[in-house]
Amino acid sequence: MTDSDDSADESHAFSEGQGFDDPYRGFDLEPPELRVDPDQVDPVDSRAIADTLDERQLPDEEVDADRLVDIGIEYLQINRYEEATETLERAARFAQSDTVEQEAWVNKGVAHAELEEWDAAIGAYQEAIDLDASVEHTAVAETNLAYALWESGRTAQALDHAERAVELDARFARGWYNRGFFLFERGLLEDALDCFDNATRLGYRTPELLEQKAQALEELGEYDEAEELIEEADALRAELEDDMLQ
Repeated sequence: MTDSDDSADESHAFSEGQGFDDPYRGFDLEPPELRVDPDQVDPVDSRAIADTLDERQLPDEEVDADRLVDIGIEYLQINRYEEATETLERAARFAQSDTVEQEAWVNKGVAHAELEEWDAAIGAYQEAIDLDASVEHTAVAETNLAYALWESGRTAQALDHAERAVELDARFARGWYNRGFFLFERGLLEDALDCFDNATRLGYRTPELLEQKAQALEELGEYDEAEELIEEADALRAELEDDMLQ
């Protein structure tokens, strides 16, 4: 859970969603539903109009919360985090199942974290954890919560949540990496290396992991192996950059 320096990894786990179906249907720019009571809504507050439409015009069962989660994730992927938080908030509100609601809260936390709104991110992840509907989503929420706590200065609690993530899902590769990061920060180098190895065996191989592992090995006096990992990290980073350019 670290970049090439000592800061925590700025990537966050988010779900992949359900995907999109047919193209969106067109809409009327001035449908009757947009007639809003001005005594109840400030005409300047455009978001209040959307909220009023949700609550007054659409029965809960007619709102496709799964699609809203997908749209929120699409916003995340194009770095439109404000829109993501609003969309995912609505998805959580209208979700008909705890699993969909939990997925919405996890991704809402990711959007807040990208905006460095740590308190809001912590609150969203905690909402997801409290639902405890899906082992996968709960594990992601726990490891993301650890990151948010770390960034907000509550480092003592971060390791606890990182450990809960891998207790919930022993095959959660990024969870093992994050646990290793927090163990490394506490000086528990050999335990951290075990976590990094678990993450690698489960398919999580990034330049940041390799560099973090190299740093731990260097502090243990394993200089040759550390140097090899640094070279491997540099090669992997160059490979990833080439892929992005292509």
